Parts: sequence; C-alpha cells; structure tokens
Amino acid sequence: MDGSAENRTASRALLAFGGNLAHSGQLPQEILRRGADMLSARLDQPLVMSRLYATPAFPAGAGPDFVNAAAALDWHGSAVDLLALLHEIEAALGRTRRTRWEARIMDIDLIALGTQVHPDAQTQQNWVEMPIDHAAVQTPDQLILPHPRMAERSFVLVPLADVAPDWCHPLTGLSVVQMLAARPAAERASVIALDTQG
Repeated sequence: MDGSAENRTASRALLAFGGNLAHSGQLPQEILRRGADMLSARLDQPLVMSRLYATPAFPAGAGPDFVNAAAALDWHGSAVDLLALLHEIEAALGRTRRTRWEARIMDIDLIALGTQVHPDAQTQQNWVEMPIDHAAVQTPDQLILPHPRMAERSFVLVPLADVAPDWCHPLTGLSVVQMLAARPAAERASVIALDTQG
C-alpha cells in the first residue's frame, strides 16, 4: 500500500484460494496455508479464513481435485493494487499462467471489494452472460468486480459462506448464502470440508 492509500476507509475484501498441484514437496493444502500466511504477513493483519475444502476440478477432467478456501480482510488501497499483491504471492509460490482454467499450484482470486462494481455494471453483465465455452478461452483485459462467475460456483460460495455469509452482491442484492442456496444440491455436496476450523 502506498502512503496515499493509507487514509482511505477500509473495504472488506473477499478472496478465493485454490490449487490442485503439489510443488516443492508440498501438498496443495500446505501451499494454500502458506499463501494465506504470506498474505497476512504482507498486510500485517490476520485473515479471516474459511475451512479448507476438497472440490472436483473445474472444468471436469482439468486435473486432480482442488483444495479451496476463502478469506476476508480489510483493505485500504485500490482493487488493482490488491490484485497485484495477490499475483505477487501466487508467483512466489510457483504459479504460472498458460491456459485458462488449467491445473495450478496456487490461485488467489479477488472476488469482491466491499460494494465496488468494477469497471461498470454493463461490463460486469456482459461477462456474467457470456456462454461458458467462450469464458473458457477469453480472459478479461481488466479487473471485473464482483467476480462475474461467483454465483455459479459452489467451490467459491461454500468457503465464502464461512467468512462472509451475509455479504450481498451490489447488483443482484443476493447474499452469499442466497447464492449458495440457489446452486444444485449435488454441486453443493461435492464441496467437502477437509478440516473443522479456519
């Protein structure tokens, strides 16, 4: 964070962690915990962490099952600055980016920052409505908040319900719990807790 950002009112940032590849002798759950610890140290604040969950790879057949989690934290800077920090931590843990929705060592997605809609409601809607086969090969050229696919993904919503169940989407008005309840029961059930505490 730069000095100009320190006086801004903090916004609650919601993050999604995921990985399904071992690296340097560490299992995905160990890498995920290490990434959370690194972020906490960089921010000099504890993260509110969800439990860890095992979830099938998305899309189906994309690799081993994922380990997923979510976190909430207070952020005083811009969304772009936070995303840059998340990318730094991913890279430090060995993350590379070759193809969309590939198997990966570590992924930290910025899901939401308070009630911000970035860059605007129309761009958000365009990505929400994009057919899944197009979204599989197209990468946004800018940050889009809230994450346009969050309401479709139990592997994001189940962990988020641990840390921010009452957060409401600024465009739909739906809470995390409501979005999760709208997902198919079989999909929700496929997200399995690996531990009992965050």
